[in-house]
Amino acid sequence: MRRPDEVNTHDFPQDALCKATPYGLYDVQRKQGLVCVGTSSDTAEFAVDCVETWMHSDASVGYGAIRELLVLADGGGSNSYRSRLWKRQLQGLSDRPGVAITVCHYPRGTSKWNPVERRLFGPISINWAGVPLRSLDVMLGCIRGTSNRSGLRVEAKWIPKAYATKIKVTKAEFKTLSIRHHETCPKWNYTIQPRTSPLPP
Repeated sequence: MRRPDEVNTHDFPQDALCKATPYGLYDVQRKQGLVCVGTSSDTAEFAVDCVETWMHSDASVGYGAIRELLVLADGGGSNSYRSRLWKRQLQGLSDRPGVAITVCHYPRGTSKWNPVERRLFGPISINWAGVPLRSLDVMLGCIRGTSNRSGLRVEAKWIPKAYATKIKVTKAEFKTLSIRHHETCPKWNYTIQPRTSPLPP
């Protein structure tokens, strides 16, 4: 006979082993997800590190040498369209392998149509429903064990790096970025081109 798993009536930060921040990436063509779990601050640096982790993970195998990347992102949070740090870190990611990164942000109030929310974190939430997330291993295990009838497969990686907060990007530094804003909704849609070998528009 199974016994119920006893849990605390209330959760307090000082009683937790750590604070876990999941950042999800979802490949809409392959129905594969990658969730990076950080235990530091949810910053733009962390978000871009997660994108880079996907680029070097098994999830990207089969695409060959990536020369262009399309990122659909919410309009706020660590990947906010207003964040200079987000764009600066993406520029660094673009420069290293020479990848043109196009970012399209969802307007305010429309993030519920983001595939990451519906097709990735929805099934993950169902899978760990009723499971006390007592440790990182339990959390990562629940994420990796997520699947559904449509063929979803999910990887999970722990990012142990500590991220500083309140990093400022000056106007002078921001002007050095190679950003081309699109004609349609230019604040939300833009392409960051590698500065080492600029691609044609």
